[in-house]
Amino acid sequence: MNPVLKPIEWISRSRDDLREFPEEVQQAMGFALYRAQQGKKHPNAKPLKGFKGSGVLEVVEDFDGDTYRTVYTVKFAEIVYVLHAFQKKSKHGIATAKQDINLIEARLKRARDHYEEFINQNNSEV
Repeated sequence: MNPVLKPIEWISRSRDDLREFPEEVQQAMGFALYRAQQGKKHPNAKPLKGFKGSGVLEVVEDFDGDTYRTVYTVKFAEIVYVLHAFQKKSKHGIATAKQDINLIEARLKRARDHYEEFINQNNSEV
């Protein structure tokens, strides 16, 4: 029996940004998102610092001297939201840039709004 996969919703440019990654990185990120759709966690998926308890995870993949990150949330029971996909630019430290954190926070709010609308729509159809 095939498990039911949760749908993925791409917030803003996250899908386009992921498609700009090298093919090998896209495949690794895609598999991590597939695991999330199954309700499982990829071994490389870690909670994103600063988002305690909100189910925001990041997958980090190194390729050819560059680092790529994809941030998604599993906070909502029925949908996996991809919030951000980006190449890490800073050469100092591993911290996520404040600009990226702000973007993730804004997109998490958009995901929350979308999910509330999704739930309300499904409840009205019952």
